[in-house]
Amino acid sequence: MNGWRVELSQDARKFLQKLRDERLKGRIGLALDSLAANPRPSTCKALSGMENTYRIRVSDYRVLYKIEDQRLLVLVLQIGHRRKVYR
Repeated sequence: MNGWRVELSQDARKFLQKLRDERLKGRIGLALDSLAANPRPSTCKALSGMENTYRIRVSDYRVLYKIEDQRLLVLVLQIGHRRKVYR
């Protein structure tokens, strides 16, 4: 294990608690687990205008997160449907 820690913001935590689709919740959970192993997978995209902030895609949903290299921390800022997450 390389020591990366994944933390969820209050918004991200609320989204997951309200999500009714258990299958999707499981897929998002797997994606979050994979970020602990590799916070910059080949499928991630850097967000313009925001330093060290990236997104990954899980079906029609997006996981927006910030990487703090010095603390080995992946902070999940927001999770949401692709139509709404960037607003």
